[in-house]
Parts: sequence; structure tokens; C-alpha cells
Amino acid sequence: MTLIKSISGIRGTIGGQTGDNLTPIDAVKFAAAYGTWLRQYSNKENLKVVIGRDARISGPMIHNLVVNTLIGSGIDVIDLGLSTTPTVEIAVPLEKADGGIILTASHNPKQWNALKLLNEKGEFLSGAEGAKILDFAENADFNFADVDNLGEITINDSYMDIHIDEVLNLPLVDADAVRAAKFKVVVDGVNSSGGIVIPNLLEQMGVEVVKLYCEPNGHFPHNPEPLKEHLGDICDLVVKEKADLGIVVDPDVDRLAFISEDGEMFGEEYTLVAVADYVLSRTPGNTVSNMSSSRALRDITNVYGGMYEASAVGEVNVVELMKKNNAVIGGEGNGGIIYPELHYGRDSLVGVALFLTHLANKKMKVSELRKTYAEYYMSKNKIELTPQIDVDAILSAMHAKYKHEDCRTIDGVKIDFAENWVHLRKSNTEPIIRIYTEAATQQKADDLAVRIIGEIKEIAGI
Repeated sequence: MTLIKSISGIRGTIGGQTGDNLTPIDAVKFAAAYGTWLRQYSNKENLKVVIGRDARISGPMIHNLVVNTLIGSGIDVIDLGLSTTPTVEIAVPLEKADGGIILTASHNPKQWNALKLLNEKGEFLSGAEGAKILDFAENADFNFADVDNLGEITINDSYMDIHIDEVLNLPLVDADAVRAAKFKVVVDGVNSSGGIVIPNLLEQMGVEVVKLYCEPNGHFPHNPEPLKEHLGDICDLVVKEKADLGIVVDPDVDRLAFISEDGEMFGEEYTLVAVADYVLSRTPGNTVSNMSSSRALRDITNVYGGMYEASAVGEVNVVELMKKNNAVIGGEGNGGIIYPELHYGRDSLVGVALFLTHLANKKMKVSELRKTYAEYYMSKNKIELTPQIDVDAILSAMHAKYKHEDCRTIDGVKIDFAENWVHLRKSNTEPIIRIYTEAATQQKADDLAVRIIGEIKEIAGI
């Protein structure tokens, strides 16, 4: 059982001992810390926070604890109920709220839950802001409201529909073109809120929908991370139904993966590439992804004359660089689409709508579209070290070894070779170095990883 406290929120498994897991006491303490920080940050007397949750089993319990803690802190709550991460992000500015909390452990299994924290823009907090909340929680430095100043709850369960409307109103989303294409799509909603909102979006675009695992009961039928090894059922059903494609989202609907009509994965890394291809074809500009994402986004950006730059890993870092570079599209290689025209957050709804518009305009099969992009293959590995080994020293030694290459150190060590790259990152919680490599073939990516792992072991003396 695990409790992970980080600048982005608190995440843990349900049950067990306080301080070691996400217990009711931990949920209350962290919600109170967020409320305390928000009052100090906003310097306002009357505060309003938007709350939403995914469909995991522990959601109602954690939801009630967090909502009532905020009320006890004298903060009004706009309760969206069952929702998605991007829906809450959109609702915060629309409600002119001071912040937001999404109750979701994203792609983690059902025993996990988490509090993800937003500012008044509906965006994730900075590292410094998150650190202050951790300090408040650690010191239990709370001051609750008296009986005459308790917060109030307003229930608004219409925001997933509002979210769909916001997406359909975007200039680059062409529902008429999608309707004319008469697509048939299989949707795997992993029995969470995506099983409601994605089919609703598709039906409003004139798509025939085949639902798979779309009951929002929180009983995830497979590992909820949308990776190939977890998605055999939808791959088979796409072929059986003779569908044009399959759509898979994670429990909080901020990661998006596609299945081609032949039952093969389109590739999570290429979700962003395909959407960027369409966006850049209509609105040329700059793009951003993180350092562990595919070079394919850089390639498509170059085609349209834009500038590509990679940020440190983490959505808040991607967003920061997107704003700095005035990027028109960005995101992460895990299927996270960030389209600033709508909001600065990973959003599967806007990804689906833009992808289907692109596909309808191209008038080609999904597998054919995939072949129009450069082929890259990734290998993801890790080395477990003993606690006595200085991980930072190893990374410094690798940087020194490759200092004559295109080498960056804003997030571990990223070495860009002419034909491939490697990204080395240390874990913040364990003596581990994660090794990501990419090359033109899987064998070359694997071989590069083996070589780098050998060099690290030699430096470490293991």
C-alpha cells in the first residue's frame, strides 16, 4: 500500500494506516491544506472551488470527504459529480472559480485514488505552489470556519455536456464532415466517465458508436493504462464490428489512444502527431511535447515551418513552454492532447474531435493515415540501484561522456544523436534510473538501451 505526496497532489491506495495510504484522514488533511493555501494565494474572503471525480469505486467516499472539508474551511463548492479531468479544468474559469480539484488516480488501478489540484485558470499548480500545500499538510496548519461562515454546495451535473458543446464550437472541428464520413467507432471507456462523455460526443458528430466497457461503475475490466498489452478486447472488437477505428481513454479522460480498422494500435505517441498534423495544416505555428516523447512531432512541425521544442516531463512543464513559445498544439507522447484554443490541459474530447475531422478530410483509412508519418520505435527500461549509489553522480558522468553531442540536462539527461535519442531520468522516490530510447526500428531502440544500460552499470560499478 502506498501514499505518494508530490507537488501535483496526493495519490495513494485506499485503506490501511494513516500516512501510509490514502485514508479518510489523509484526504481531509490534504483538502484542508489546499483550502488553506488557496485562501492565502488568492487573498480573497469568499472562495469557490470546482470538484469532479472519475467513476472509481472509492470516488463517492473521497468526494464527500473533500467537499465537506472545503465547506468546513468556509469555501463554496461547485459539485460536478461524475466528470473528467479536462471537464473540471474547463469548468473552473467558466464558473469564475478560484480553483479546482479532480478526484482521480488517472491510469492507476481501481485501488488507487488521488486529489489533483488546479488554480483559478483550471491549470495544474506550479512546483512552488504544490510545495506550500505539502507544508500546510505536514504541519496541519489549518483554520476552519465558524458555523456562520461555512461554505455552500451548488450541484451542477451539466458540465460534460457543456464540455462537448465547447469542443463542437471550435473552428477546426467539423462535425458535418465527420457526419458525412459515416464512421463506425468502438469506444472502450474502461467503465469510467469516458464511457459516458466520449460516446455522447461521437453521437453528436453523427458517428455510429459500439460501446465496450462504458458502464461507469469503477470496476476496470483491464489495466486502465491505454497500452497495447491491455487492449486486446477492443482490438478484436474493431475487426469483428468492421469498424473504422477504436477509441480508448483512461479513467479521467486525459489520455487518448486509437485502434486502426485492422485491429492494430495507431500508437499513443502518434495520437498527438496526427492531431498536430491537422491543426498545423490549418493554423501553422509552434509545437511542444516533453523530452520523452517521439521525434515524430518535431518532424511534422518542420513540414509546416514551425518550431518544435521539448520540455521537462510533466504537464505543467509542457504548458509553461507552450505559453512561452505561443504553441498552437502540444501535449505528451502518452496520448495527451493540449489544444490552447480550448484550454491548457490534456483533453481526450478535443483530441477525438480534431482527429475525426482530420480523418474525414483525408478520406483514408486509419492504417493508411498512420503510414503517412515517420516510423519511430521506443524502448522503455529502468535500472534499479542500491540506495548507496549516487544517482545524480551517474547522470553527471553520462552527461560528461556525451557532452559533444546535443545534450540537455533540464530533466535528467537527454542525448540527441543524429539517428536516435536517449533520455535518462531518475525517480524522485526510488533509487532508479529510467531509460527511454527511440530509433528508426525497434531493434535499434533496444540495442541503444542495452548499450546505455551497460555504460551506466560500468559507471556505477555494478
